[in-house]
This record gives sequence, C-alpha cells and structure tokens, in this order.
Amino acid sequence: MIRSLALRVAALAGMFFAGAACAQSPLLIGQSAPLSGPVMAVGQDIRAGALAYFNKVNAAGGVHGRKIELVSLDDTNDVAKAKANTATLVDERNVIALFGYGSATLSVPALEIAERAKVPFFAPFSGADVLRQRPYVYNLRASYADELEKIVEHYGTLGMTRFAIVHYDDPVGKQNLAAVERALKAHKLSPVAVAAIERGKEAVTASVAAVLKANPQVVIATTRYDATAEFIKRARAQGSNAQFVSTSFAGANALAAELGDKGVGVLMSQVVPTPSRITIPVVREFKEAIAKVAPDKADSFTALESYIAAKTLVEGLKRAGPNPTRAALVKALDSLHDLDVGGYTVRFSPENRDGSRFVTLTMLGRDRVFRD
Repeated sequence: MIRSLALRVAALAGMFFAGAACAQSPLLIGQSAPLSGPVMAVGQDIRAGALAYFNKVNAAGGVHGRKIELVSLDDTNDVAKAKANTATLVDERNVIALFGYGSATLSVPALEIAERAKVPFFAPFSGADVLRQRPYVYNLRASYADELEKIVEHYGTLGMTRFAIVHYDDPVGKQNLAAVERALKAHKLSPVAVAAIERGKEAVTASVAAVLKANPQVVIATTRYDATAEFIKRARAQGSNAQFVSTSFAGANALAAELGDKGVGVLMSQVVPTPSRITIPVVREFKEAIAKVAPDKADSFTALESYIAAKTLVEGLKRAGPNPTRAALVKALDSLHDLDVGGYTVRFSPENRDGSRFVTLTMLGRDRVFRD
C-alpha cells in the first residue's frame, strides 16, 4: 500500500511538473517566407509586422503566461524549400500554426503537409482562388476577385471599357486572369489584350508591344512588383497614356521603389487601410509597435496586414486555452465571428474561413507613397 501510494504521488507530481513546464514553454508559430532573394522585401515585411504584435503581447506577459515564438525559415521564394521548411516546422518543431507564407505558389506545396497534420494555415499573403475553401486555411485578406471587381467597377464609373490584362503564365497566374475576366464579364466587357509572362523571367518587351497594339485604356497587372514595374516603365517610354493598376500582390513599397519617378499616377488595390491613416485605431497601434521592431517599415501595407493577422491569431490562441492543441486552435479561430481588431473587422466561422473582403484603391504620388 505504501509503495502504491508513493507511485501515485510520483505520478501526480510528474503530471504537475509536466503541466508547469508546458505552461512555461513558448507557443511556436511557424513561417516559411522569402527572407532573402529577389522578393525578400515581402517576406521581411510579413515577419516584421507579425513580430511587432507578438513582441507587444510577450512584453505584457504572453498568452495565458506563455510567450509566442515566431519560427521563421527562409525559402528564398523557392517552392521546394517552402515545402521542406513546412515539413520541418510541422513534424520537427511541432508548431501549433503556420503563418504568413509569401505567396500562393509557396503555399500550395505546404498545404498537403498542413492538411495531413491538421495545422491551421493562417494568413497567407495571397488572394488567389487556389487558397480559398481549403481545409485549415484561414485567409485574412480579401480575394483577388474582390480586388479586381473593385478595380473594374472604379474604371467603369469613369466610362472606360478597354481593359488589358498582364498575368503569369502558370496555374495561379491563369486563375488571376480568370478572375479579371469574370469581373469584366459582370460589366458586359471582355479584355482587348492579354499578356502572359513566365514567372521568374521578367522580360516583358514582347508583351508590352502586344498590349499597346490593342490601345487599352486600362492595363491591370496581377504580377510581382518587378515584372509590373518593368511593364509600366516600358509602356510609358513607348508613349502609352493608359491607366496602369496593380493588385496588392505586387507589394506597395516594393513597387513604388522599383517605379521611382516613372510611377506617378499608378493605382494599386489594397486589402488593409493606408498606413498613414492614424485615425484608425489598429493603424495607430501598428505605428507604435512597428517603431520598436522595424521603424523603416512604418509605411508598409504588407507589415500592417501581417500585424492585423498576428493580432487575430493571438485572439484565437487566447480562446484556445492555456495549453492549446491544433484542434483547439481551429475551433477557437472558427469562433471569431465578428472580431473588431481596431477599425478592421475579421469574420471566421466553420463555414467561412475568408476573414475580410475589405478593398480600397490607392494612387502613387510624387513622394513615391501610395495613398487613398
């Protein structure tokens, strides 16, 4: 009896210390992102925005006493590396969620792993159709279809009917093309020209000539900032007076820097408020937090988007309890039916994991900043 009692006491003590150790261990959030290479600006902005909020939470004591640790692995914008990084994060590091992947092309190969392990795949930096209605994928941002509808509607009110489209010649790029065509069809329009560009090879000379031959009034680019900027600069150099507009995927700061003084008047759709609008509570909060982590990113739409995503994810972690599992986090995120993070509302449910349809249009000024 004494021996049996001793074993029970030992077992209870082990459970107590195991629980205490769990309470003290950090909550691991995994991220694969292009932190170096040709699109490192996007990956670094996503990481900086998330860290700004996670650091703020940690400084206040964490979530139920546990600190948040963002484990970021560099994929250099390489699909194979993104998949390998995901396997490391899920199977070796045992992260509770995956966060802030840099594009749809980097996300798609990771989804097989995330779905197998039932890990929440939170806030990928993409509005592509391929990431919609997928198990365990929580999209914070509006879809590209939402952005493109806003763009077409805007120019339609100005009486413009001749639209050209620039897209990548791959499955995701073709989905974006289809989204533009749907938006145009809703207004009884069709594109006057379409240019397909090979991803990673941003030579656009032939595409520019083909598009300008159709004399478009509006050119919609769904490509990365470097291809978009090269297209716009070459088109303007050839005397085009078309309106040029990009989806948010290009990255506002990167596109502005690449265009320089050749970009004045270019429009860009955005899926978060303009970072200069400090009257919006979450923007003001972001400005204060990002100044402690990366003050040079205070005007980054991408960093602001990531900050909002991190704030939303933390609310899910709070609701998931002191020792959350992946399953508990999924249930908690699905309970965020009408979450106001400070002038920006996120709505999730078991039937809807597309959190927002917010879209605004901005224009690049002479100060090389996009404003609405």
